[in-house]
This record gives sequence, structure tokens and C-alpha cells, in this order.
Amino acid sequence: MFNKKSYAPDVDGSSQVLWSRWTILLTLITLSGCTAGPDFQSPDGPDASGYTKESLVKTVDAKGVSNGQAQRFTMGSDVNPAWWTLFQSKQINALVEEAIHNHPDVAAAQYALRSARETVLADQGGLFPTVTASESSERERSAASGATKASLFTLHNATVSVSYNLDMWGGTRRTIEAAQAQADYQRFQLEATYLSLTANVVTAAMNDASLNAQIQATQDIIRLQRDQLARIQQQFNVGAVPASDVLSQQSTLATTEASLPSLQKQRAQQRNELMAYLGRLPSQDNGESVSLSDLHLPRDLPLSLPSSLVRQRPDIREAEATLHNATASVGVAIANMLPQITLSGSYGASAPAKLFSANTIAWSVADSVSQTIFDGNKLYHTKEASVATFRQDLSKYKSTVISAFQNVADSLRAIEYDAKALQAQAKAEKASSASLTMAQEQYKIGAVDYPTVSTAQQSYQNAVISRVKAQATRYTDTVALYQALGGGWWNRQDETDQSRPRVSPGHFAGPEVAAKL
Repeated sequence: MFNKKSYAPDVDGSSQVLWSRWTILLTLITLSGCTAGPDFQSPDGPDASGYTKESLVKTVDAKGVSNGQAQRFTMGSDVNPAWWTLFQSKQINALVEEAIHNHPDVAAAQYALRSARETVLADQGGLFPTVTASESSERERSAASGATKASLFTLHNATVSVSYNLDMWGGTRRTIEAAQAQADYQRFQLEATYLSLTANVVTAAMNDASLNAQIQATQDIIRLQRDQLARIQQQFNVGAVPASDVLSQQSTLATTEASLPSLQKQRAQQRNELMAYLGRLPSQDNGESVSLSDLHLPRDLPLSLPSSLVRQRPDIREAEATLHNATASVGVAIANMLPQITLSGSYGASAPAKLFSANTIAWSVADSVSQTIFDGNKLYHTKEASVATFRQDLSKYKSTVISAFQNVADSLRAIEYDAKALQAQAKAEKASSASLTMAQEQYKIGAVDYPTVSTAQQSYQNAVISRVKAQATRYTDTVALYQALGGGWWNRQDETDQSRPRVSPGHFAGPEVAAKL
């Protein structure tokens, strides 16, 4: 293959031996394209044509009722990445924008992604040789010996060393693959944080609006009941009605008033929760709120194909990245059980200035092969542990997919029945209002006793509160559908993993050392 005569003669044959060894190593390098362990493939999505057993209704509505607008499902349509804007509330848009830029969880997820990406770059360095340079100087004095005088001299040494771990079995490449999978996990963890935060902000704002409407309705009922009590008291004072009627109305009023603090407590806690989502402290509540009457239900609701859901849900993509990491780790464990080959060399001189002088050059090249003979089966059991982890992560992936399909199915059924529930609650409120009016009229003519009126009042109060809750539920369950479908992150133009996370100094003043990094 090569003509030996073209090379200078070597009296001890070392060049021939060295050349033969390097030829073998070059051959090994050529063959080092193989990688130990299984190659990762994304799992296939479940074989499902729909999300529910029964056929899904195409349109749902609550005709003739406030907030009873019709909604229709559009199979195969894409998800708007800014889905919260479809409720047409400037206040909700402002709250979401503030939460995205101020909540520490978003910044933490961004930094975690950056750390994972830097780890990938660090691991990629293992594919290249390691080159180190060293220089040393030493001042010495020799002792006098007979006629020889003591002398001073300086020793210099400059060396460049190269070391390269031959990735014969792809262990380094599998390590990089595992690190990249971890970076993918952090990428989708960031998307999951983004989606969860935006959904929580919108839901919290809607729940706050619902509680506020319930409080206002309860206060209106309390005013009516107080007016009723005043009239009954006047009638009692002139002897027109018995004392039992006064006591019955007082009991009804007290029951209604007792329900108000509970609603006020719920709203106060809901406000605190909303502030936390915005990245504020509870004391920094500026009173921003929305009204149910100002919200609009999106008419067209997207419904992704089942085959697309596994590529859209951040939690499924997280589980897939974890499975990818486990697959690559199996390859790393297998590669560690095989012989490890290292190439090294050094080049130096007695002084930096003479580094390229032929008379002062010292060089060496070497290769080494190491193979573990006995380690108490440590490498074997490490490999078996990585295989078990892979199978565990595969099971978790399947569980995540099942939960995702359940979330979508739950949201679809909720939206379908929410419209029916709102229509039923509106009818119940109308009926209880008519029943209360009739009871009051019959009481005036003595046809019924006053406890009948009190019962009608309580029924009307419950019906009003239930109707308000049903209105709010249509909004919150619509939010849940957008969240269950993945939130449309794949359509977003701006990147959540910005070069540096933005956190408003108006909410938290971080340590000075963090600001300097």
C-alpha cells in the first residue's frame, strides 16, 4: 500500500512499528461511525379517530340567555397562539402580558433551557482533541567541584500535548444526544410553564369576575330582603301580621347575609392567587378586574386531529424528550463496557524560542487501549439500570398521552353540557322569580303563610348564584380546551426562550450579584 523505500531507513525498526500501529488506529477511526445502543424513534400516536365514544355535537348554545352565545367545534383547525385575545377583553390581554414578562417561573424555565443548551455545547467538546500547552523555567546553581567553579544557569521547557479519546463505540455521541434530549425537555418545560401560566391567569381573572358577580347578586338580594323585612315589621306594628312572620323574614335575611362573607373570602383569596400569577405580592393589588358581561365567548373552537395532539402538547413532548434521553443513556452504558481507545502526543523544546528548531525538538506519540476486566459487574448493572429506566419512561410517556386525550375529552364534554346547564339554570332562575312573586301576592291576600314566602326567597337566591356560576363555567371550560390542545405554541412567532429573561424590577428587586451576571 505504501512504498517503504520512500522513507528514511530506521535502524531499530521503530518507525515501521509505529506506522503499522497508526495505520490500524486510522482504520479504527474510519470504522468509528458506529454508535452503541438503540437509535431513538418517536413513538407512534395512538390509533384513534376521535376523542369521545359518542359523536360530538358540532354546535352548542344557550339561546335566549345572557352569555349563551353559540359555539361550534371545527375539526382539524389550528390553535391561535394568543387564544386569550379571542375573549375580547383588553384587561385580560394586559394581565397575560404582565404575567409572561414578570413571573419568576418563566425566567427560571428560560435559564434552565440556557443551562441545558450550554451543556450540549460542552459535551460536544468531547468529539475534539484536547490540546494543552505548558512552559516552565527553573533557575539552578551548580556546586563547586575542585577546579570547577559554581555556575548559575536556567532551564526552560515548552511543550504542547494533544490527547484524543477515540469515540470508537459512539459513547461520546450518545452523551451529546442525551444532553440534547435534556435540552429539548427544558424547551418544552418552558412551553408548559408558559401555557400553564397564561391559562391560570385567564381562569383566575374569570373566577374573580364570577365571584364578584355572585357578591353583587347576593348584596342585591339582601337589599330586597331588608326592604321586605321593613314592610313586615310595619305590618306587625299595626297588628296586621303575627310575630312569626317577622321572625321568619329575619331568619331568611340572616341566612343570606351569612353567605356573603364566604363569597368575599373566596374572592379575596382569588385576588391573591391572581396577583401571584402576575408576579406581584398581594399588597400590590391595583384592583384590575374584568366583568362577565364584558367577555365574549369564541364562536369557533379549534379541535386538533388526534394524530396531531401528541406533537402539540408540551407535556407529551417533555415525556418524549425524557424517553429520548433514556434511550441515549442506554447507548452510553453499552459503550462504557467496550474497550476505550486514547491517542496522545507531545511536542516540545528546551526553550519557547527554539520550539521549531530541529536540534532541540522532543516529541512523542502514543496510543492506549483499556478494557475493564472485573468491576463486580458494575458496568453491567449500570447498563441494566438504564434499560429499566428506558422502559419506565416509555410507560410514563404512554400514561401522559392517555391523560392528554382525557383532558381534551373532558373539555369537549364540559363545553357541551355547560351550555345545557346555563340554559337550565336560566329557566330555574326565571321560575323561582315567578314563584317568589306569586308567593308574595298570595301572602298579601292570606292564601299562604309567610314561611312559604321565605322558602321562595331562598330558592330565588340559590337560582341567581347558580346561574352566575354557570355563565362563568362556560368561559373557564373554554380556556381548559385551549390548554388541553397545547395552546398553539407552535404558531407563535416570538420566542419564549429569549436571550435574557425579562423580569420587571417593579415587583421583585433581585440580589445585586444576579443583576451583574
